[in-house]
Amino acid sequence: MSTLNRFFPGDRIIRLQLLIIVAVAVLFSFTLGGSFYSVGNFQSISSQLPILGMLALGMGITMLTGGINLSVIAGANACSLAMAAIMVAHPGQPEYFALALLAGLAVAVVIGVLNGALIAYIGVSPILATLGTMTLIAGLNILLTNGAVISGFPPAIQYLSNGSVLGIPVALLLFLLVALLLWVLLEHTTLGRSLYLMGSNEQATRFSGVNTHKVTIAVYVLSALLGWGAALLMMSKFNSAKAGYGDSYLLVTILASVLGGINPDGGFGRVIGLVLALIVLQMLESGLNLMGVSSYLTMALWGGVLILFIALQNRQS
Repeated sequence: MSTLNRFFPGDRIIRLQLLIIVAVAVLFSFTLGGSFYSVGNFQSISSQLPILGMLALGMGITMLTGGINLSVIAGANACSLAMAAIMVAHPGQPEYFALALLAGLAVAVVIGVLNGALIAYIGVSPILATLGTMTLIAGLNILLTNGAVISGFPPAIQYLSNGSVLGIPVALLLFLLVALLLWVLLEHTTLGRSLYLMGSNEQATRFSGVNTHKVTIAVYVLSALLGWGAALLMMSKFNSAKAGYGDSYLLVTILASVLGGINPDGGFGRVIGLVLALIVLQMLESGLNLMGVSSYLTMALWGGVLILFIALQNRQS
């Protein structure tokens, strides 16, 4: 299929994104002056980027296979609620802190296996399978907590959002490390190559001897684990866990993946492109917020950009 990715393959997409970053920076320097380059503004961007970045990586890796994971945010909230319940019930006890982290991991693995099994073995389309699990998990999150907020976490959790290394926030460093590891996995491992092959042609990949069922489950488990990482960052940032945190991020994770050069039909995309797209979106959101633009209007803008980009892709097909 001919898409915009054929006009901007590989490093050309990256060059285009870097050009957009420079253009946005120059535009806001004229319209906002020094306020856009203030320490407070950069702190705001660096505090939001890691959470959204983790979720976007979880979304993007499934889109590389031609799938999607609409349950990534509901799953992240489920992980955070499971961990929060144990931490709050047993404060100041390191063994229960470790148990809480393992419980969050277990929840993520169960969600990933459920999504992968529905898609790989039962044959449900990814959008319907993850829509179903999203609804199921979101309902259980509210049912089991009555919509209440769980708060009061140990210093180790709070350090993720409050700590810094050489002036760089720990959360941002953690996100960059995860992005680097995901890049290594996609570019230099058998799983990564199989994942790209599946996105290009799943049937041919199966005939070549790749166990596509196992790859599908591995991809959705990995996506859920990235959601677990986002859950830790959300717990740290808000010092609480709630069933509805991050609901507005779902559209942005899809938009970041598409603008980052990931083909919605699968088979093409790079982690660096997604990271640069996240930077662009965060710069735009921060600048529009400083200009007093309503957050609802900003969300409508993201929806319009996504529709426009997909329309341009289909026009080139």
